[in-house]
Amino acid sequence: MKIPFNKPYISPKEEEYIIRALKSQRHSGNNAFGQKAISFMKDKYGFNEIFLTPSCTSAMEMGALLAGIKPGDEVILPSYTFSSTVNSVVIFGAKPVFCEIEPNTLNIDVSMIESLITPRTKMIIPIDYAGISCEIEEIMKIADKNNIIVMQDCAQSFGGYFNGKPNGSIPHLAAFSFHETKNMNAGGEGGGLVVNVPEWHQKAYFMQEKGTDRRLVLDGVKSKYSWVEKGSSYLLSDLLAAGLLAQLEGEEEIISKRRLVTDAYCQLFNSFKKRGNLNIYISEDHIKTNHHAFWVVFDEADNRRRFIERLRAFDIFVYIGYMPLHSSPMGVKFGYKPDSLPITEEISKKVVRLPFYAGMADDGLIYTIERMSLVLNEIYGK
Repeated sequence: MKIPFNKPYISPKEEEYIIRALKSQRHSGNNAFGQKAISFMKDKYGFNEIFLTPSCTSAMEMGALLAGIKPGDEVILPSYTFSSTVNSVVIFGAKPVFCEIEPNTLNIDVSMIESLITPRTKMIIPIDYAGISCEIEEIMKIADKNNIIVMQDCAQSFGGYFNGKPNGSIPHLAAFSFHETKNMNAGGEGGGLVVNVPEWHQKAYFMQEKGTDRRLVLDGVKSKYSWVEKGSSYLLSDLLAAGLLAQLEGEEEIISKRRLVTDAYCQLFNSFKKRGNLNIYISEDHIKTNHHAFWVVFDEADNRRRFIERLRAFDIFVYIGYMPLHSSPMGVKFGYKPDSLPITEEISKKVVRLPFYAGMADDGLIYTIERMSLVLNEIYGK
């Protein structure tokens, strides 16, 4: 049996909706299925406003543009994240200020944020690693005290909660990913920008429509539209929005299947955690995850290597996680060195992300658990 790292889920109504969107001959963004998907998310999660975009990357770029990020601004973010997080502000000339991560969640270490704030700090971008929410309320307190904008990178955490509030509903801005590797996918690619500042909504509509006020024409306010703002084509095709809507409608089933995978992994790895062989995330009362992913930090880099190699022999594919941004070639250009963030650097050498997709609950989970148990016992003994 072959267990891939990820396999996209296909919802029961996905084909039907996509065909209906195709036959509508209205395939561009902000059409019928896009509007239905937006309404569904706003009704269920209470987002102030959400804009469907071609990717989470473009959602974050749109958010940075909306926030007025410009050359000379500084943006605080973790080094342990994907390049899209930092690129969303670097392309507008901002300087990334990398922060350490907290070992028990691999999210930004909130206790270190204030020491990085300067008069040039314009934004904080925390991420929700593996679907685990960052400590967003504490981050907002710091931001509000210092008049800083927060854009939460919720690429992996759609459908999760912090203190009973949906991820993405607390900060000024939040970005979701609907890529095929995520819980909900929009036919392979897609994203969403949540804008929780009402005064920014109209400007966001203009930016999404290539910097034009076309929205006012669609609303019947104007007869012709003009170029009124900076912008780009931050629009999700209605064909992809149709697939996303079907996924959203089936979210409860998707999460229930993914929860079974989480529970099985927890049961397997808990005993090794108690023995001090490795570390895994243990759920906290104030955080409700969306069961997006499962990570393990081994005690030694060599044990990680042995774990990966032995599983590949069983056709089970695991992933090493992110390479830290601060020690990447671009990070070095910004003046960072590997020892600038020692905790991030050390953890990145030991972390593994396990295969995780809804379909595993039906086929492959038992095989995966049995082989992983065998390998762990080879490494650490029974």
